[in-house]
Amino acid sequence: MYILYNLAIYISSFFLPVIAFFSAKVKLFINGRKNVFTELKKHITEKDSTIWIHAASLGEYEQGLPIVEKLKAEYPTFKIVVSFFSPSGYEVVKHSTEADLVTYLPLDTMNNAKRFVKLLQPKIAIFIKYEIWPNMLNELHKSGIPILLISAIFKSDQIYFKWYGGFMRNALKKISHFFIQDSESLKLLNSIGMDNTTISGDTRFDRVSEILQKNNSLEFMDNLTQNYPCFVMGSTWSEDEEILVDYINASSHQMKYVIAPHRITPKDIERLRQSIKKHSLLLSESSGNFSGEPQVLIVDSIGLLTKIYSYADIAYVGGAFLKGGLHNTLEPAVFGIPVIIGPNYEGFKEAEELVKLNGVFPVGDRAEFTKLADKLFLDSNFRLTAGSINISYINKNKGASIQVMNHIRTLI
Repeated sequence: MYILYNLAIYISSFFLPVIAFFSAKVKLFINGRKNVFTELKKHITEKDSTIWIHAASLGEYEQGLPIVEKLKAEYPTFKIVVSFFSPSGYEVVKHSTEADLVTYLPLDTMNNAKRFVKLLQPKIAIFIKYEIWPNMLNELHKSGIPILLISAIFKSDQIYFKWYGGFMRNALKKISHFFIQDSESLKLLNSIGMDNTTISGDTRFDRVSEILQKNNSLEFMDNLTQNYPCFVMGSTWSEDEEILVDYINASSHQMKYVIAPHRITPKDIERLRQSIKKHSLLLSESSGNFSGEPQVLIVDSIGLLTKIYSYADIAYVGGAFLKGGLHNTLEPAVFGIPVIIGPNYEGFKEAEELVKLNGVFPVGDRAEFTKLADKLFLDSNFRLTAGSINISYINKNKGASIQVMNHIRTLI
């Protein structure tokens, strides 16, 4: 299996440049990795002490950000290096000041792993949620570098727990300690002989809780909402927008609507804009001056959604009309508002639990969405109760980053 894995990685490295001709995302994936080792040599010297944090994409980075910030504050002489697998994470965070260096993770070949670890020589390596790369883990382990997997969650259908999953189980064994989200993950790891575990919960609860302590004001949202209730529809896909736009076009509620699509290409934004019959405006065209008082604002930029949620009375989080695509429900929930999602939320632990508690509400079609959205708008007790459920749930689940940091202090 190890030979087959390495063969698959090398075959991928051959075909990816070909695919890049047809995919802008794959092109970023390829081009971004060309300078990984050059950047490491440029920014990291043999005298530097480093801590390495790896995230698959932006969501995992946000999940691990409480740890990144605490490490930066507590170990100011260390260089914090953050790596990404996905361009969607790297492109957003590459100019961030939280880390001393933001880079791509090279493809997991044996040579790349040896070169990456040798140049970086971290005191500790922290992987967020998943991303099990056998060659990289093997090289870290051989170099005696502690490896933590934080906010991890395991399911019985994963390869580690199958009879044919020995190769990936061996990769897991290189991890020094697992900080996991729930007791089910603990049972599964114990079943394959791993007891170096702590049930710490999910660091995302710490992350979203910190949002409340920040300045979330936006002048354009102040100008837009004024005394109107606001419905924020975040990270939407076209499958979500078919239902959302129908509702907006038909609704008689005196409400402001903000749509922040997941994809903001000119073609996608124009398609969305043309489908809305009410007076709408693109954020990029507004300069914060809302002459004519638009009822719908389309956010055609990234990085603002969290603050925009702070103005919402009701939120919709997109992606759950696709399989496995639900975006972050905790970001709006932390502001004490009800959250609506699509029907496919299985495997998203916080969504599953908040649905049971009646703080998050799944809908399967236009009729269900219309009935629920109208009820949330018209019934303030129902709306406020759902919002209070969400904030109570988040407060109850905070604290994972404290446990992780306590362990890290024993290693550095």
